[in-house]
Amino acid sequence: MFVLNPDPYLLPAYKIGPFQTKDIQLNNQLPDSNSIDDYFANRFKERSFEYVADGRKAINIALQQYNLQSEDVVTIFTSSGNFYISGCVTKEIEKFCHWSREITDSTKIIFVNHEFGYPYKQIEKLQQYKLPIIEDCCHSFFSTDVGKEIGVTGEFAIYSFPKMFPLQIGGLLTANRTYTSTTTLNSKKLRYVKNVLSHYIVEEKSIIEKRIANYNYLKNSLDKNLFQERFALSEGIVPGVFMFRVKDASINLPVLKQHLYSHGIQCSVFYGEHSFFIPLHQNLVEADLDYFTYMIYSFFK
Repeated sequence: MFVLNPDPYLLPAYKIGPFQTKDIQLNNQLPDSNSIDDYFANRFKERSFEYVADGRKAINIALQQYNLQSEDVVTIFTSSGNFYISGCVTKEIEKFCHWSREITDSTKIIFVNHEFGYPYKQIEKLQQYKLPIIEDCCHSFFSTDVGKEIGVTGEFAIYSFPKMFPLQIGGLLTANRTYTSTTTLNSKKLRYVKNVLSHYIVEEKSIIEKRIANYNYLKNSLDKNLFQERFALSEGIVPGVFMFRVKDASINLPVLKQHLYSHGIQCSVFYGEHSFFIPLHQNLVEADLDYFTYMIYSFFK
């Protein structure tokens, strides 16, 4: 059985990312390894790469390169076209200038968000604007598209390791141009990040397979009369979350979010439409997924 309304001090801790408490010990005991450097050198053959503290820092470093003025605009495009944008993105942009969802006369940079593992379609068409492109691949580390353009079209691409791997810090900035960076990851943190990534990158195939399997399990566990998948899986996509539409427009999704949080499940509303997302990462087993769906259905009773 699953416990409804547990003592708030006895909650489980399900996160969008795969890091769990047990990983503190596991990560601390990993041997030193730089093999992840070889992986990135092979993957980004025509790009430089730099380890950073997190995805936000990578965005900040990229934006620093363009001498943005306060009246300038960064125009954001997303896979879904929905107006929802993470505050992690907008708050970094606002340190430099304004942001918009449309190209304006003041647009100086195009920022493409490959949302939740789903590549922005036909990114090459954005090149017609002849503006620098920054790609946000934070949830899309393993995802590919038909033209293999994700992560290599923009002057910069941003990655966030904790969204795909069980660690607490770390991001990557890749570039196809020269740039200056005033921030470096200190040696201890860099060693931690490299050790963990080197250990887990050899599991790439199983990580991808497990995320897809968990997606399909959740999809098949939810009543299709009540819920519908928001993004359909297609070849090359490795999902960052399981997102679903709630067909009954009267359901208060912010209250559903509170309900799941009160049962230890990190989640959120996909604001701007009647959709919602929950974890599906590779460290979840079927019992965990059953717990998620049980708590969702308990809200509807």
